Amino acid sequence: MQAVILVGGEGTRLRPLTSTVPKPVVPLVDRPFISFMLEWLRSHGVDDVIMSCGFLATSVRNVLGDGSAYGIRLRFVEEPEPRGTAGALKYAESLLDERFLMLNGDVLTDIDLTAQIAQHERTAAAATLALVPVEDPTAYGVVCLREDHSVSEFIEKPGSDHIPTNMISAGAYVLEREILGLIPAERNVSIEREVWPQLVGNGLYGYPSDSYWLDIGTPERYLKGTFDILEGNVKTAVQERLGTSYMALGDTVELMGRAIPPAVLERGVHVAHGAHVGSLVVLGQNVRVGAHTIVERAVILDGTEIGEDCVIRDCIVAGGCCIGAGTHITGGAVLGEGVTVGAGNVISAGARISPGVELPDGALRF
Repeated sequence: MQAVILVGGEGTRLRPLTSTVPKPVVPLVDRPFISFMLEWLRSHGVDDVIMSCGFLATSVRNVLGDGSAYGIRLRFVEEPEPRGTAGALKYAESLLDERFLMLNGDVLTDIDLTAQIAQHERTAAAATLALVPVEDPTAYGVVCLREDHSVSEFIEKPGSDHIPTNMISAGAYVLEREILGLIPAERNVSIEREVWPQLVGNGLYGYPSDSYWLDIGTPERYLKGTFDILEGNVKTAVQERLGTSYMALGDTVELMGRAIPPAVLERGVHVAHGAHVGSLVVLGQNVRVGAHTIVERAVILDGTEIGEDCVIRDCIVAGGCCIGAGTHITGGAVLGEGVTVGAGNVISAGARISPGVELPDGALRF
C-alpha cells in the first residue's frame, strides 16, 4: 500500500520550535514527530511513502533517510511553491498508484487504517475520509453522513444552535487515482474546498472512528500529545519502551534526585540531589537539572542545562538552552534553541522566546 504525507507547511504555529527545525522532525518524546506516522502506516501494511515537502525539505530528508529504518520505501517531492492540499497531491501524480492513502502530516493518531481501507473497498468509493468526533465542532468543518456512510454534506464551522454532527475530517484519506483528474495542474488547489464538493453523491464516503486523534500544530497540543504518549492514551511504540513502570531511563543517567513516572530520561541526563522531575516529563540527551529544581509536565530537549532552585512546569524548552538559578518557566512558555536565561527570571503566560536570545539576571518577570 502507498501513502502520500503532506508536510509542506512552515509550522508557524509551533514557533520557536520550528524556527530552526522543520516541523516533521521536531522531537516528540524520543523520536522525530513524523516517525509516529511512519510507524503507524507500516503497522497497517503501508510500505511505500511519498513525503510532499516544502519548507526545509533537505533537512527532513537528512533526518529520515530512505525509510529503511522504518521498513518502508521513502521518497520525497518538493513543491516549487505552496500549492495547497490538492495541488501538492497533483504535483506527485507521476509517483502514485491506482489506490493510495493521503495524510495530513500534523496529526498524531492510531485510527484503524486497515478497517478504513476495507470499508473503502466494500463501498467501491472514489474517496473515503476518516472522521473523528470532537467536543466542540463549532471550531471545525463537520461532515454529515447518510446511513450507508456516504457523505451528504459539509458544514463549515456550524453555529452552536445548529450542530447536526460532531464528526470532523481526521486528515486521513483512502483515494482512487481517478480523483487526480478533478485537480487542475500547476496552481494552488484545496482538496477540502474544491475537490470533495464535486464528489458528494458521487463516490465520497466517510469512515467514522472513535480512535485517538490530535493535531499537534501548537505548543499546547504538542505538550498534550507528549503527555498522551507517555500515559499510553494513544497506541505508539513508546509504550514498549516505557513498560509497566512507565519510566524509560537511557544509558548513563545520573539520578540523584527523584523521578516520578510517566517520564523519559535520555542518555546522559543528570538530575542533582534534591531535584524532582516528573510526572509527565521528557528530558533529552545530556540534559542537566540542578539541585532542588522542580521539573513537571514539561519537555526539555537535548543539551539544556537548568540551574538550581528552578521551577520548570507546563512548558517546552528547546535544545542547547541555559537556565540560571532560581528561574521559573511555567504556564505554556516556549524557549527556542540556544536561549540563555539568567538567574531569577520569571517566564510564563505562553511567552515564546526566539532562538539564541540572551536574557540577563532578573530581566523578565512575565
